[in-house]
Amino acid sequence: MKLVELLNGVKAIQVTGEVLNKEVSGIEYDSRIVKKNSVFVAIKGFNVDGHLFIQDALNKGAVAVIFEDNYSVPENLFKYSNAVKILVSDSRTALAEVSNFFYSHPSRNLNLIGITGTNGKTTVSYFIKNILEEAGIKTGLLGTISNYVGDVQTVSKLTTPESNNLNDLLFQMVNEGCEYAVMEVSSHALALKRVNSLFFRSAVFTNITPEHLDFHNDFQSYLKAKKILFDNLTDDALVVYNCDDVHSDEILIDCTASKLSYGTSTLSDYQINDISYDLSGTAFTINHLQNSYRVETSLVGGFNAYNATAAFAICEHYGIDEELILSGIKNTQQIPGRFEVLKEENKNVIVDYSHTPDSLQKSLEVIRSLNKEGVEVITVFGCGGNRDKIKRPEMGRIATELSDEVIITSDNPRNEDPYEIIKDIKSGIKKKILK
Repeated sequence: MKLVELLNGVKAIQVTGEVLNKEVSGIEYDSRIVKKNSVFVAIKGFNVDGHLFIQDALNKGAVAVIFEDNYSVPENLFKYSNAVKILVSDSRTALAEVSNFFYSHPSRNLNLIGITGTNGKTTVSYFIKNILEEAGIKTGLLGTISNYVGDVQTVSKLTTPESNNLNDLLFQMVNEGCEYAVMEVSSHALALKRVNSLFFRSAVFTNITPEHLDFHNDFQSYLKAKKILFDNLTDDALVVYNCDDVHSDEILIDCTASKLSYGTSTLSDYQINDISYDLSGTAFTINHLQNSYRVETSLVGGFNAYNATAAFAICEHYGIDEELILSGIKNTQQIPGRFEVLKEENKNVIVDYSHTPDSLQKSLEVIRSLNKEGVEVITVFGCGGNRDKIKRPEMGRIATELSDEVIITSDNPRNEDPYEIIKDIKSGIKKKILK
């Protein structure tokens, strides 16, 4: 794409330099991977300011630089490098805009489904992808565990990638013939404008409990970030939401899209009833309009009845036959780290990447409800470093109250002292069952 064309995709305050006859090879925000003819977007991060690396990007052959701090580099630097200076009011917004334009608005060529909430995003996304593929529809997925362009799996570094990588992946899905893309949308991505300029045809709200307060500072700011996804939907879009969550009305108050609810409430459009589960899976009933559907899944726990129902509702909206939906749910394989059951002789091990007090409590409550023989429940867990410290004592309290024995371990301490993290966890513990 020519640079002069690309400028149509960004709201610039000032453009300086010769823009004609310059080809753009890619969009980058990391100066380390800039190549000849890349456009470098300088972003002010939390630990590193991309403006400090403009010189590096120009040395590597950047054809233009988009940035917001006009005083970060001398004016003649661009002249000497024969590069174009593009000044904007917000570099993050500009990165999303220019990436969307460079990759030819890929989200508009897909049925893009966004899923947000504190818990359940990954499971709902896998259910939806599997149902659509059961119906013979090629589908991409973007999420915490992996990204899929059709059947091709790639490593996921962020729940929701940065906007240039995100648009690139969506572009690949379009080129590979995907009709749908299912995306986990994190609160970080919404607050940091990674999904700006994307066109979501539908969205799912799973639930919300306090999380990422190290980033958002308080629960209301966290909720406000989640709300962005629904506020920006068009009138002809669809929202599927968990009406049992007490914050659902607050999340959707300004959303003008059509809405379908799910939950155990009698007011639900898709009402969940008769939930039963053991270590082999979960069964429940969905009542919708005058119809009743018995649903089975190999995924364990009442929370998976909610996750499966969200997928059922959105896929039925898209015209997928109910029998194919039920089959897709039943055939969805165990998702790594999502109440993953490992059986070895007379022992059962449950692997769950519970990283919030709410998810840890729900997992342990399911385990205790299944523990009919009263065997010892041993919980091994830790908390990550440089992340929400407020939840550590609460998770320590929950683990010890719902377990017979707790082993606190290190879980990716990052730049923190792991023993200080353990100390924070222990501060919330009242019972003396700790090892």
